[in-house]
Amino acid sequence: MNTDGLRSADDWPGTDARIERARILFDHALFKDDPGALEEADLELDAVEADLALARGQIIHGRFLAQRTGDPRWDKEDPQELELFERAARLYEQWDDRRGHAEALFWIGCFHQVVRRDNETAVPLLERSLELAALEDDKRTMSEALRHLGIAEHGAGRLDQARERLEESVRLRREIGFLPGVAGNLVGLSYIAAGQGRREDALALIEEATAIAKANGDRGILHQLEEARAAL
Repeated sequence: MNTDGLRSADDWPGTDARIERARILFDHALFKDDPGALEEADLELDAVEADLALARGQIIHGRFLAQRTGDPRWDKEDPQELELFERAARLYEQWDDRRGHAEALFWIGCFHQVVRRDNETAVPLLERSLELAALEDDKRTMSEALRHLGIAEHGAGRLDQARERLEESVRLRREIGFLPGVAGNLVGLSYIAAGQGRREDALALIEEATAIAKANGDRGILHQLEEARAAL
């Protein structure tokens, strides 16, 4: 994991290695008369397909966010996004990959919450993602699920619960060195503090997040912080 918390190529299982292994298994089935090797090859390629589907879904989600930032009225979903995330979830589950399944479930929940603004559908998916990620000690996915569960609590007016979720997400993100994510959560916590009448706490959170975002060159977070400061 890079020091900024973003995934590097080393964080992903070797896609090329999986494809090569599938080719080797094909040869084994052909020349050693072992048809069972083909089933194993299918599993290797299912894992590659799941990773690819998840990554493509994330790219589509990123475009949605970028377009919405440019024009807040933009709310048109790309139906491929959900299809890709659900495909990834099915493949990870079939492959008995709990870590991948947890991440895919998070993205399905995120889609329903962010794109469709449907927390009723999103929350159970986020809770299941958190549960599976905790079993695998996947702190990155846990932090993502907790953040969006906190957003749901905030939207429902349950500020104490929202603060608890976001603070736990911050703790995990600090632990893994995901500093842009820490700053992003501090933005949310500043709004919660303001909503609870803790204006000084809100300002302190904004200052801390600003220092982190400036150090990392996170212009998107800095823009969010300007809006948060103006709202105070």
